[in-house]
Amino acid sequence: MLQGFKDFIMKGNVVDLAVAVIMGGAFAPVITTLVDSIIMPLISGLIGFPSFDQFLAFQVGDGENYVRFGAWLTVIINFLIIAAALYFVVVMPMNKMIEARNKRLGIAPDEEEVEPDVALLTEIRDLLAGGGTPKPGSAADKDPNA
Repeated sequence: MLQGFKDFIMKGNVVDLAVAVIMGGAFAPVITTLVDSIIMPLISGLIGFPSFDQFLAFQVGDGENYVRFGAWLTVIINFLIIAAALYFVVVMPMNKMIEARNKRLGIAPDEEEVEPDVALLTEIRDLLAGGGTPKPGSAADKDPNA
C-alpha cells in the first residue's frame, strides 16, 4: 500500500505539477505588480478611470443590493490584461530564446509523428485522387503485422 503511494508521488507528472503550482504561486506577484503598477495606471491615464466597477450598476429592491455588471467586466478585462502581459513578457521571449538556442546548437524543430495507419490512409487517399502507384518505401510497402 505504501509502495503504491510512493510510486504515485514519484511519478514525473506529479512532481512536475507540484513544481508548476509552486512556481505559479511565486510568479503571480510579479505579474500582478506589473499589471497593477504599470499597465492599469496607463489605462487609467488613457480612459480616465482604472476600473468599470460602476458601469451598468443598478439597485435591486430596497437597501444596499446592487447588480454590478461593470465589476464582472473589470475582472474579465484584468484577466485578459494579465494573460497578454504573461504572453508578451514571459512566453514569447522564452520561445524566442529556445528557438535561438536550438538554431545555435543545430537542433531541428520536432517533426510531427504520423501514426502508421494515418500514413497508410493518406497514401490511399492520394492514390485514389491521383490514380498513381505507391512509391517504393511507402507505408503501403510495409507489412502492418511486422
